[in-house]
Amino acid sequence: MEKPETPHTYIAKTVSGLEEVLLNELKELGAANLGLLRRAVGFNGSKELLYRVNYSCRTALRILKPIMTFELAEQQALYDNISCIEWEELIDPANTLAVDSVISDSVFTNSQYVSLKTKDAIVDRLRTKWGTRPSINLDDPDIRINIHIFKKNCSVSLDTSGRSLHKRGYRMNAGPAPMNEVLAAGLIFLSGWNRQSPFIDPMCGSGTLLIEAAMISDRIPPGFYKPEFGFMKWKDFDPELWFRIKEEEDAKMINTGNIIRGCDISQRAVDSVLQNIRFAKLINRIKVETAPFEAWFPPEEKGILITNPPYDERLHVNDIIAFYKKIGDVLKKKYNGYEAWVISSDLRALKFIGLHPSRKITVFNGPLECRFVRFELY
Repeated sequence: MEKPETPHTYIAKTVSGLEEVLLNELKELGAANLGLLRRAVGFNGSKELLYRVNYSCRTALRILKPIMTFELAEQQALYDNISCIEWEELIDPANTLAVDSVISDSVFTNSQYVSLKTKDAIVDRLRTKWGTRPSINLDDPDIRINIHIFKKNCSVSLDTSGRSLHKRGYRMNAGPAPMNEVLAAGLIFLSGWNRQSPFIDPMCGSGTLLIEAAMISDRIPPGFYKPEFGFMKWKDFDPELWFRIKEEEDAKMINTGNIIRGCDISQRAVDSVLQNIRFAKLINRIKVETAPFEAWFPPEEKGILITNPPYDERLHVNDIIAFYKKIGDVLKKKYNGYEAWVISSDLRALKFIGLHPSRKITVFNGPLECRFVRFELY
């Protein structure tokens, strides 16, 4: 009789501010021993859960599998400990490698140097074992290794996801300041949208919020358009298990018929959205128009508005205060009965919307600290 698989510890990375949203997603997918971390959630599970989480978790950036932790009192200890790991059990000679490093308050001051010393230790061991060494591929490696050093603690992990999970695979064209797909999905979850009432974004840019809303509404897995994951190149990859899980998750998809709507003042942005939603086969689910926010009319049936207006950081606005005042005026005049959510890093400009927010949530859009605020428009 085959012995049951011993659960492994994993770490799911996410955007700062979405940790509890991610924890709830992982719990629904069957993860155990969940624990909140900084920009991450720790959990236990089987290989089956690992595959399922990579395919179906909307707010995870990547899933790491820790394989070793050790104390780092001095720099040489990094090379010595990495050299002790049986890399030949994890890597084939034909595989390519990359090492990502994050350091904080450590004997090391340069993360690139840490990556280099880690790579040297791995390559030197494998050269001794095989008489040859694997190649390095920083862009699309077969095996991606993650080093995390905090003070004297060093954790070595395998990246199970490969390319970041926010790269869903549906974005054929992006505007000048596209929103991260993981952040977009997280904002929709934070809003409490019921997946049935109208969902609109009147400053939709490249359409990330619209597409993520349609995928959430129709239960389309976030990995549905993604061609491959990191674990597929591992020695222990189980293709039968993977295809079974994919079939199970795909079978949950439904067609709610709920129309997601958006507009943008830029025809170029709208063209990008249309290209993305055609590729995602969501052209019948998402309707987009070219129009300025103030001239567009929302659906009469009341619903939820989530939008990511320019912050004056990457998209320049001549008078950011006047622009945010206009947002408030339009919300008051045209959006009676709607629940409006606005995300912005310009905390001063947000105040000029002129409405009292019923909730404020701190999240990060890349390096920018933002507020995600709710206005209930009675």
